[in-house]
Amino acid sequence: MKKLKVGIIGGAGYTAGELIRLLIHHSKVEIDFIYSTSNAGNKVSKVHQDLLGSTDLVFSDATNPEVDVLFLCLGHGNSKAFLEQNSFSETTKIIDLSNDFRLTGDSNFDGKPFIYGLPELNKTAIQKANYIANPGCFATAIQMALLPLAKANLLKNDVHINAVTGATGAGTSLSATTHFTWRDNNFSHYKAFTHQHLGEINQTVNGLQSDFSSEIIFMPNRGDFSRGIFATLYTKFEGSLEDAKTLYSGFYEDAAFTFVSDEEIHLKQVVNTNKCILHLHKHENKLLVTSIIDNLLKGASGQAIQNMNLMYGFEETEGLRLKANYF
Repeated sequence: MKKLKVGIIGGAGYTAGELIRLLIHHSKVEIDFIYSTSNAGNKVSKVHQDLLGSTDLVFSDATNPEVDVLFLCLGHGNSKAFLEQNSFSETTKIIDLSNDFRLTGDSNFDGKPFIYGLPELNKTAIQKANYIANPGCFATAIQMALLPLAKANLLKNDVHINAVTGATGAGTSLSATTHFTWRDNNFSHYKAFTHQHLGEINQTVNGLQSDFSSEIIFMPNRGDFSRGIFATLYTKFEGSLEDAKTLYSGFYEDAAFTFVSDEEIHLKQVVNTNKCILHLHKHENKLLVTSIIDNLLKGASGQAIQNMNLMYGFEETEGLRLKANYF
């Protein structure tokens, strides 16, 4: 079978680096170009130094409009601008990793209907799609914890969420809160109650449970580690712990990367994988759900490749059979 030709726009960031690392080992594709105007002519391994010896690819300031798949790894707000200024073949499938097309009001761009790319929610639609809006990292972890409850119409009260992300969640550009001396041995919250991923989370919950009228209260935190998201949420739940386990296990029975653990969970189980692992705990009338992912993989690049696999009918796990960095 002829391999798919893949192009990557915005090749210098963390998500692009992980995308390249995975795609060069994917049996069904070959990377046609990696677009980065600031690095044009440089070897990819000069920027993504973990790829030294793995690839001789060079950044380009030109694109191939005939590629089969285009991954957009641009900052939020820039994907739309890029597509307005650059044309690609009508047969080119596009997977956008920014937040430009995730919300329903933004999902139809220039006649291109972008499908929200959370496979555990929209697998059938993704399989038929030409354009994908890849979910946000926090949004992925949190939605995985909420989907079974919303689908069963069991969200009757406020949902309280506390989630911590690693430093890579802030991207490669330095700011006052991303320097090592600030982040090391430190912990803080940011965008309390107003994080941008709440839009897609609320959209999904209301799409599954139309009568949901309570509040999703989200406290995002910066953690003193490089990668991963550890999210906990709780809400009132009238059933037993066994009821909850049955509900979640049934919902994710056919999910390729989502697992419900009877044991308490920790980040090292998912870092460097495309997995989401969930744990359930009942305390009096409240259900506590813990959700863990790698923010750069299941929260970004891994999920983008999972979506590509579904779009082309490949095995869902192709190129994503990764072991956690456990030790």
